Amino acid sequence: MSAHGLVAALLADTGDEEWAARVPARFDTFLSALPTPVRAGVRTAVAAVDAYALLHSGRRLAGLTPDERERVLGSLAARPGLVPALDLLKVPVLLAAATERTPLPRAEVAPEDPPLDCTPAEEWPDRATADAVVVGSGAGGAMAARTLARAGLSVVVLEEGEHHTTASFGRRPPLDRFTDLYRDGGATAALGNPPLLLPVGRAVGGTTVVNSGTCYRTPDHVLDRWSRRHGFHLADGLPAHLDEVERTLRVATQPLDVLGANGLLALAGAERLGWRAGPLRRNAPGCKGSCQCVVGCPTGAKQSVQLSVLPEACAAGARIVTGARVLRILLDHDRPGPPRASGVLVRRADGSELEILSPLVVTAAGALQTPQLLRRSGLGGHPRLGRNLSVHPATSVAGRFPEPVTSWKGVLQSAGIEELHERGILIEATASPPGMSSFVLPGVGRSLRRELEGTDGLAVLGAMIADRPSGRVLGRDRTLVRYSLDPRDGERLMTAVQAMGRVLFAAGAKEVLTGIPRAPRARTLGELDALLAGLTARDLHLSAFHPTGTVAAGGDPYRAPADAEGRLRGVDGVLVADAAVLPGCPEVNPQLSIMATASAVTESYAERSSSSRSSTAA
Repeated sequence: MSAHGLVAALLADTGDEEWAARVPARFDTFLSALPTPVRAGVRTAVAAVDAYALLHSGRRLAGLTPDERERVLGSLAARPGLVPALDLLKVPVLLAAATERTPLPRAEVAPEDPPLDCTPAEEWPDRATADAVVVGSGAGGAMAARTLARAGLSVVVLEEGEHHTTASFGRRPPLDRFTDLYRDGGATAALGNPPLLLPVGRAVGGTTVVNSGTCYRTPDHVLDRWSRRHGFHLADGLPAHLDEVERTLRVATQPLDVLGANGLLALAGAERLGWRAGPLRRNAPGCKGSCQCVVGCPTGAKQSVQLSVLPEACAAGARIVTGARVLRILLDHDRPGPPRASGVLVRRADGSELEILSPLVVTAAGALQTPQLLRRSGLGGHPRLGRNLSVHPATSVAGRFPEPVTSWKGVLQSAGIEELHERGILIEATASPPGMSSFVLPGVGRSLRRELEGTDGLAVLGAMIADRPSGRVLGRDRTLVRYSLDPRDGERLMTAVQAMGRVLFAAGAKEVLTGIPRAPRARTLGELDALLAGLTARDLHLSAFHPTGTVAAGGDPYRAPADAEGRLRGVDGVLVADAAVLPGCPEVNPQLSIMATASAVTESYAERSSSSRSSTAA
């Protein structure tokens, strides 16, 4: 079924512009990369709008004139109950339209990536051995692999995704890379009221390939809470591990000359309000401001772990197997006491299987995938496994300025406003890659077209909140996430929207776009306050990017599935070294927290093993 009629109606396409004629094909290509349930849902919604047009006018949307399509959509938009559904349909259409309207930036000559010892699963033997198997190659898995390989262990890293080079990022539009680099084409979502989008990366390098590059150290009060309240005493030594991670990633404050107008306006607004703010610290030395961090940096400036940590792990002897889905951890029950890990069973893309035998398995598949792997392995018996999920719920606001902003020229996530951070609200100037404006513009038809053509005047701020652990991961094979927004966190989100509006108006915005269908725009701060007074967080478009805590480590065996050193309880030889093991919400972008924790967990294991070997030898 073609979405040509819906696309033409939403964008008020009169057939006069070549780019608009390409949008339906781009829309279909994008949908084809999404999971079947999501694709089916969008197709059903498209069919429903077409059926409405048929009842309203006697013809489907594709057979109507532009004026007739405008009237049909206007009739739909006048029904308040249908506006949220119509808004959801606009998201893929706007992504496709922005991609076709915005030319692909000229690809720079990409530097050669550091060498990795990568082998496709199809070329890996059916049976192999190692001292340690690491499941996942992202922030936690990379650090675990490097630590263990440097300790002299033979290490195999298993990655379900593929290896993408820096040069490959510059050859394709951002939207095409998006569907390749994210699990389920970026359509992972948490079910709840309201639902929220929860995209996670799937590639060699994991989510570090597609994050913003923002590098906050774990706040001291968070480390203190993890240690004192949760009994995760490795947190006491994390500052030294954070230092090492920062050196490895070459973390530094982003210079002003590359921030771009989006970040500079955020800083200007904060300064006029007297709020604490500044350029963010990032792992991107030599950043050129191409604003493509979340779809793979095309210049190699962002030091994702496939460019930094994994090459060092491979230099120490680690090997990476790509296209390898770990079905389960193999267990040895033929010994006194709890079972012991004996390796992993892996499925290749063609359906065939391989085994890697190993006395140590490190789970680093992420907070959404690690609980599933443990359940598939018969290790999901702890009552708190999959619970304790925090996600940093986030929303965004745009300001329209009289002068061009062109937010996609500059650093994608450039400036941080920390005035409300003690209240659990962190505001960051966050733009979108060229051709991937994800902000939901108001209106349909001609009004939406005018908004789309005026996006170069928009500056965008995003806010995330330090949330209570209100979610859980269910299931064994497919990601099923449930998340119920805590009322306190809902209030924080509404406070964040009001605060972002204040910053934008202080910076000179002529109006603020909220992204809320029922209250899309305000032209003064007073008008914004009045609009927000009648709304709740359930009216917002929410997303989240930082799932943590689903196999939390701690001292209480009844509340923490992993012990105080990251060892999974109830089994020997399984370490948890990813975002799942964090005891609670880190309150900042979590990459450094994950990497430092993975380093501490595996270093502790290596030191214990070395001591054990020394005692045996003596």
